[in-house]
Amino acid sequence: MESALKPFRVLAYCVGVMLLVLCTAMVLRYGFGIEGISKFVAPVHGFLYMVYLVAVMNLGMKARWSWPYMLGIMLGGTVPFLSFFVERRVTQRVHAQTAVAGA
Repeated sequence: MESALKPFRVLAYCVGVMLLVLCTAMVLRYGFGIEGISKFVAPVHGFLYMVYLVAVMNLGMKARWSWPYMLGIMLGGTVPFLSFFVERRVTQRVHAQTAVAGA
């Protein structure tokens, strides 16, 4: 389970940062007419989000999470700042599961 946690954590941060950059790009695009940034950032965020979904599935299957819980974690990459919160909670949960399994 620990081997699946690291990619999840990295991707959660990457998706979170790219989502914040995407929000800024959307404000620039629709508020100020500057379109160049959003044309680059949107596909990058979309690709990273797809990889994030795979990482959540990988970790969730190894940790034997329920489908509703996994879906909630997957939605963490769609709301600004939520992926940082979700990453911290998931890390704590995985460490607690690992400690119980090891004891």
